[in-house]
Amino acid sequence: MRNTVTTDSEYMVVANEASTDLGQKIAGELGLGFSEMIRERFADGETYHAFPEEVAGKVLIIVASTHNESSHQELMDLIQGGRYFNAASVNVVIPYLGYSTMERAKRGSFEIPKGVTRTRQIFRAHPDFVAFVDLHSEAVLHAHGGDVSTKHIWTGELVMEHLRQMDLGEYVLVSPDYGFSKQVAKLASILGCPHTAADKDRYDTDKTIVSQISSVVKGKTAVICDDMIRTGGSIIQTAERCKEAGATQIVVLATHLVMAGEARQHFLDSNISKVIGSDTYPGRVSDDLLEVYSVAPLLAGVLKDYLNME
Repeated sequence: MRNTVTTDSEYMVVANEASTDLGQKIAGELGLGFSEMIRERFADGETYHAFPEEVAGKVLIIVASTHNESSHQELMDLIQGGRYFNAASVNVVIPYLGYSTMERAKRGSFEIPKGVTRTRQIFRAHPDFVAFVDLHSEAVLHAHGGDVSTKHIWTGELVMEHLRQMDLGEYVLVSPDYGFSKQVAKLASILGCPHTAADKDRYDTDKTIVSQISSVVKGKTAVICDDMIRTGGSIIQTAERCKEAGATQIVVLATHLVMAGEARQHFLDSNISKVIGSDTYPGRVSDDLLEVYSVAPLLAGVLKDYLNME
């Protein structure tokens, strides 16, 4: 059954198809109804979209992860549709940004840095506001000409709530590489616990070697922290090094649960007891391996502040 805001509402919340569940949660946190887009697929593969009600003059809120090509394109269509029908403003929340790890091209490679180019496409569709969640790199925030308001949302507060509620005993936060160690150090400082970083080298597109980890994990729970789990290779190697260094239990904490390919089975076969993450990546729910929390309250709070909603 379609849940649609009333026509006298000042706001309208929609989502691309993949982020419908999260869009509904955010609308609920905002005290608004959720307007589900009307979609049809034609025989030739084209997609029909229609807003279910009047858009003109409304504050349009779009929730859309761009984890694949069709989701990215649908976000573009929703932004342009809002502009076409004269929304008062177009405000976008991107829980998971596809290609976010491709924020720069290696010298001489001629590779396309799609993290920047795709984000630039979004900005050139002329939204008024775009919020991102736990970006791999903030470089993409600056892929516009200064005419779009942007915000990088850190999920640290939600993460801290979950860690404090868990019975982990003494624990150490572990970064799987030095590149993410600043964020881990920040979180450890707030939690008042020690932290360390693994020594990692990358030798291919999706292949890494983790060589060692500090003995600070000995006799403690190692909480391996990262912004995302893609294939999980380096995280599982880090877990192995933590076990060798004397960790008694290993938990993984990551915002974006991509879990590509055989990642889930690799985690089940490892010495990792639990993977904690958010619902930013479409389709992720709690089960025997994953403990999934929702970012909806956090994202709704950011929208309330930005839009001055009472």
